[in-house]
Amino acid sequence: MQVGRFARFAWAVLAWNVGVILWGAYVRASGSGAGCGSHWPMCNGEVVPRAPSAQTLVEWTHRATSGVALALVLALAVLGHVLHRPDPRPAVADRHRAIRRAGWLSLAFIVSEALVGAGLVLFDLVAHNASAKRAVSMAVHLNNTMILLACLAATAWFASGGRPLAVRARRKVAWIVGAVTLSLLLLSTTGAVAALGDTLFPARSLAEGLREDLSPTAHFLVRLRALHPLLAVITGLVVVVAGATVRALRAESRGVQNLSRALTALFFLQLALGLVNLSLRAPAWMQLVHLLSADAVWIVFVLLGLAALGEANTERVSASPVHDLGSASSARPARSQSLSGW
Repeated sequence: MQVGRFARFAWAVLAWNVGVILWGAYVRASGSGAGCGSHWPMCNGEVVPRAPSAQTLVEWTHRATSGVALALVLALAVLGHVLHRPDPRPAVADRHRAIRRAGWLSLAFIVSEALVGAGLVLFDLVAHNASAKRAVSMAVHLNNTMILLACLAATAWFASGGRPLAVRARRKVAWIVGAVTLSLLLLSTTGAVAALGDTLFPARSLAEGLREDLSPTAHFLVRLRALHPLLAVITGLVVVVAGATVRALRAESRGVQNLSRALTALFFLQLALGLVNLSLRAPAWMQLVHLLSADAVWIVFVLLGLAALGEANTERVSASPVHDLGSASSARPARSQSLSGW
């Protein structure tokens, strides 16, 4: 496999995992989390259930596609390690190191993703369970998912020729990226809790839903639903300001400019979809659309952070493994100031 093909494979693995995440959300929204009973990794004690119910089929399909995702990420990590070995040229070596480490981190987080999913099943934190333990588990599950997507996006970015990170040289940008990262992860946490509340306690009308949100006697999952849209507006302001600041700090980078504008546009689209989701009382299909937009926002933000923190493009780094080997007569560029390991 050539490096160009490896980059396309990395983007395909990222896309597959987004699909698996959306199907997992459908498992929760359709109440199919207990479709395989309390068995894991078996489904009702069988590898392939015979005469499955609709809920069993939904849950089993999610497990099967998750298994494929695990195999794909394992292949991504191994191929990344084999194809991107240490190189005598510092800039190439830095990028290869970044690919290898992002690939192995992707594998680590998809394994933890599987373990969290197994815990939800084995501890019966599925279907109609409305406990605080389930709410916390869902938040942990979603944040693990976000970090997994970030690692996969980083692998694909570096494999496509993205520059190694220079965090020490771009401290202001690093602080901004860190602040927005925490804001988006907090927003995803409240989103997971809000989605769980919408699934377990659906409102018959928007007015009824608002009254329940403000009722002191309502279930805590219902009362917490109002926190998510409020935090979404605040986070939106943070994203807009941060995007404009990063564009100013990296005015020389066309990629940063384009990604920053795309992030702002996507976040406003997500806010609009959130309002539609709220007005329609969060039907399952709309929850999936809203989650897809949230994943798109997160991935574009990760790419923006990688581009904004990247080294100055002072030399061309070939994407071909043949050229990466270099020739004995080629001059070695000086090592630029980059973050070790990325």
